[in-house]
Amino acid sequence: MTRGLVCFDMDRVLVDHMSTWQWVYDKLDISNEEAFNLYNQGKLNEWDWIILDLELIRSAVGGVLKDEQLRNWLHDCPMMLGWKECIQGLLDDGHEVAIISGGMQHVARMVASEFVSENDWRRRWGGIDRHTAKQMAGKDSRVHVFCNGWTSDSEGIVPETGRYQVQMHGKGSIVKMLQRRLGISAEMTASVGDSAGDIDMFHASGFSITFNPWDERPGQHSSIVIEQKDLNLALQSIRQYFRE
Repeated sequence: MTRGLVCFDMDRVLVDHMSTWQWVYDKLDISNEEAFNLYNQGKLNEWDWIILDLELIRSAVGGVLKDEQLRNWLHDCPMMLGWKECIQGLLDDGHEVAIISGGMQHVARMVASEFVSENDWRRRWGGIDRHTAKQMAGKDSRVHVFCNGWTSDSEGIVPETGRYQVQMHGKGSIVKMLQRRLGISAEMTASVGDSAGDIDMFHASGFSITFNPWDERPGQHSSIVIEQKDLNLALQSIRQYFRE
């Protein structure tokens, strides 16, 4: 089988929750509605939105926010039915798999850590961090990871700046860069997302799935729509596309 590339959004696709950010807000009983509304009104850019959301979390814990706290809040984030079987099946078929999401990077790295490469860990574009690699006996992941979230200093303190790697409506640029680096055509690329933020990714893919749709918009730009929350169905559809 010819090698393909499959790109996944994370929140509401690999994660069975509104978002990884919201999972933390729910645990702390806080709301980011103010920043959300400012963004929708065009009064806040995405980087500043991340900074405000981290400040909201920081204020809820008394002013100092630690990397370890964020990781601990996210460790039990609920995962979508069939997520592991879907990714493993695609890897077994010889395809490249990537997570491209505005969600928190720690959950994406937890997903990636389930698929251990034979290669030793190294810093690379779309790679996991050293902390995750230590839990994988120093190995790299077979999955490429692109997410937003936070950074931390040598003492584990989270600064104000935030981590901004994925533009909400610009995921297609990452897909195209992956295609160039991996030597994989748009025709041999599939993508899975749930919202309007994934439309750009859909347009860069030969086959696309609106999965667990947020609203009707992404379905107008994707090849098919899967409303049932089971990623085994996505695996079946992607395999069928690559066979054809």
